[in-house]
Amino acid sequence: MTDEYSANPSRITAPTLQRGKACLRCRSRCDGTKPSCQQCNLCEYDDGKGKTRTQLLRETIARLEARIKELESPEHTSTSVSLFDPHALAVSEDSSSSGADSPSSFPFSASQSPNPHPLGTCPPCSHVHLCLAYRIYPRLDRCFPGSPPMVAPQLPSELAHSLLETFIPHRDQLFFGLHVDRLRNSLRRPAEQQRHPMLMNAIFLWACYFSRTPTLNQHESLYLSRATDSFHDWLRSPSKVVDVIQGCSLLSQYFLVNGRIMEGSHYASTAASLALQWGLHRQGSERRDVGLSLEGTFFLPPAQDAIERGERILAFWQVFCLDRCWSAALHRPSLISDGPCGLSSIIVPWPQDIIEYQVENFGDLAHLNTVQSFLAHQIQVPVLADGFSNYALRAKASALFDLSSKVSSSWNAAGVALTPLSEQEMLAVEESINRFIASIIPVHQIAAVHAGDRHNLIVVHTLAQAALIRLSYFRGEVDQLWNEKCLIAARGMLLVIGQVSEIDLEFLDPIVACCWASAAHVFIREIAQVESWSSIASNELGSHVGTITTALSRLNMTFPLAGIAQ
Repeated sequence: MTDEYSANPSRITAPTLQRGKACLRCRSRCDGTKPSCQQCNLCEYDDGKGKTRTQLLRETIARLEARIKELESPEHTSTSVSLFDPHALAVSEDSSSSGADSPSSFPFSASQSPNPHPLGTCPPCSHVHLCLAYRIYPRLDRCFPGSPPMVAPQLPSELAHSLLETFIPHRDQLFFGLHVDRLRNSLRRPAEQQRHPMLMNAIFLWACYFSRTPTLNQHESLYLSRATDSFHDWLRSPSKVVDVIQGCSLLSQYFLVNGRIMEGSHYASTAASLALQWGLHRQGSERRDVGLSLEGTFFLPPAQDAIERGERILAFWQVFCLDRCWSAALHRPSLISDGPCGLSSIIVPWPQDIIEYQVENFGDLAHLNTVQSFLAHQIQVPVLADGFSNYALRAKASALFDLSSKVSSSWNAAGVALTPLSEQEMLAVEESINRFIASIIPVHQIAAVHAGDRHNLIVVHTLAQAALIRLSYFRGEVDQLWNEKCLIAARGMLLVIGQVSEIDLEFLDPIVACCWASAAHVFIREIAQVESWSSIASNELGSHVGTITTALSRLNMTFPLAGIAQ
């Protein structure tokens, strides 16, 4: 034993040094030798003549912590954010090399307060560790090409639930029908049993958008990136294709309302294509045609229960309304065709409220072409009552809006018919629209109904009046009768706008911006015709334009698209 210590004198226990004499790195093991001891060879001594490198690093960390607190919440002082100690990570015997590169390995901590806050406030971020992880380590696969893609950390449960609750009150304006409790419960399941990440991140994206708080608004780009990235992974789990279709619809609407038309059109066409390929438009038929049919290819597994079947029906009509409304608004051909028979015909029942599906109340319209029958004025089977829900009214109004745009395209800008049957078609469509308007609650009674029904009725009446405007606008260039019909529809739009309160603006389908703008164009055209002989009429029409412009300006606070439509 004595010989062993003689051969290795470094193992002899060094005498205890006076407090403050040991180096800052190895502390009790230090033998006090300068410039470096035999323990670590990286000694730093505090001799009182200046700050050591470690002290400077700690002061820098303290300043960064204070700055992060200021950025996260200028008015909040209790949130604690701890940055990692670079020396601790370097010398820790328990840490792995991969742990230092993982955002989740940093010892962040934050107060838990994910509840929405009023507009204009900047509350502390509910999960600072998540926010900072993405700031410090953005997409590593983009920074270093060739590296494996980074798997985004699982969203904390409390934050996910908070974002979901922010989104739920706005689901109807986006025509997103679902069983709310079932969606809430899915967040508590293992990741593989939850809804597809594309759908969930699209929901979180809209939640940040609707929150009206800077803290959440700034994370829109994060959830948008995660939603678009996860779209490419859906083929790995085709059983969740309905989630992907709904996610594409939500993304399309997000892009459209922000004026990003090309991207919005892209995801709208993707949603429509997937809905048709997977047969969501033929859910009234269980028949499978003979021919090449590879196992599992373009066939959804049977719905597990009535609620899932109902959600699939609602998913189709969400895509249908998106396609019909925005195709007409953007003067593009609709993507979901609806032939009188064959694989393109829509035979899925009209959508109902989810509570109807809970009690297995389905309308069996397998023998009817749903939309074609409605547009052809055929009488539905009396026992069925599935064509009058809020969702069904919106779908019917969307179909009429698109049909009027298609019929009006048979007239050129000079009001000249391009086909022999143009006049008869116009009269038939006008009759369908007026019949539909007469079947719903009139405009002057909208204020008395429940908020959710009121928002839907405002959108439905808006689409119906916009359909009449589009139907008659070009014909009115040369025909005074049709010009008067166009003016009547524009004045009807004014009555609808008069029923819209400030609160209602945050719960309307963004398509109303395009419809309101069409009424303004009618009055502007009329001003040019009457100002030469009637200043009174010109002033009245100018007042109407001002009313619509004001409404669009107010709507622009929620949807930037309204500013473009002015």
